[in-house]
Amino acid sequence: MIEIKNVSKSYTKDKKSVDNLNLEIKNGEIFGFLGPNGAGKTTTIKMITGILEIDEGDIVIDNTSIINEPIESKKKFGYVPDNPDMFLKLKGIEYLNFLADIYKVPKNERKEKIENLSRKFGIYENLNDRIQSYSHGMKQKIVVIGTLLHNPKNWILDEPMTGLDPKSAHDLKQMMKEYVKQGNTVFFSTHVLEVAEKLCDRIGIINKGKLIFVGTYEEMKKQFKEDASLEDLFLEITE
Repeated sequence: MIEIKNVSKSYTKDKKSVDNLNLEIKNGEIFGFLGPNGAGKTTTIKMITGILEIDEGDIVIDNTSIINEPIESKKKFGYVPDNPDMFLKLKGIEYLNFLADIYKVPKNERKEKIENLSRKFGIYENLNDRIQSYSHGMKQKIVVIGTLLHNPKNWILDEPMTGLDPKSAHDLKQMMKEYVKQGNTVFFSTHVLEVAEKLCDRIGIINKGKLIFVGTYEEMKKQFKEDASLEDLFLEITE
């Protein structure tokens, strides 16, 4: 479970990028976080993961505050950033073992997971190549695999479908569904509204730093008295 409590963040004195955000992402649900460019999605995710400091409020992950207990909090999630260009000089297998070492994943357990996941995403044969030689989609895949090695209860993904081929995108969506069936939490941002409409249990829409809707797609249609696609409703709400 992820609890965002009265959280605000400013980059300038006269404007809040995230303004008094309150949100609870429950165990066992896929939660889609939507908004136009610059709405505050990535800023929110970076505060959840401890990359950015919180100006006001707190974020609690499985009863652990990211402010008061940052190391313990970071053990409780896996994070896929919007840009997978990291550790480019490492080989794929070196990167995965590095993450497994950080999270203290036993060697026999990590070996099986790395093989299973890399075969699933079609990059098993590339694990001994340097990440800088990977395509954007392959970099995205290696980052996704790395987030799952320590069995986190919370999976946080920022635009995870970017650069993935259709099969890998399908596999990732299936993994999200399987992941929450085990009582885990998936929190992800996306611009692909068709994916959010079909995949998410609940949706949150942020615009100009403020949360303007939280609920199911069906609740959104009832609230705005319109039987329209999520894309049409999103455009109407955020204009």
